[in-house]
Amino acid sequence: MDLIKIAEEAFATKHSHPSFRSGDTITVSYRIKEGNKERIQQYRGVVISITGHGDKKRFTVRKMSDNIGVERIFPLESPFIEKIVVNKYGKVRRAKLYYLRKLTGKKARIKERRV
Repeated sequence: MDLIKIAEEAFATKHSHPSFRSGDTITVSYRIKEGNKERIQQYRGVVISITGHGDKKRFTVRKMSDNIGVERIFPLESPFIEKIVVNKYGKVRRAKLYYLRKLTGKKARIKERRV
């Protein structure tokens, strides 16, 4: 068991990301490798869930792309994440916002929380 923990610590990235919750709108700068070139892609959307604990924590971001909902799961300790920026703090009453999958347009809006 100790060998597993040693391997996890060796691959762990010590990034300090801002704290965010479900309902917040964030921008994730994600490093993408295409062939032999690397570029940074901005992925902006609403955090609909945060799962896991410790080093294995991951979050799901949902965005609308040409009226089609697109979701992506990011591991929080991924070495490909350059930075995370919180654009808007959302005021929600639950941890998992899966109900947003059925809503479109103005119904899918989230109130803003004062910070």
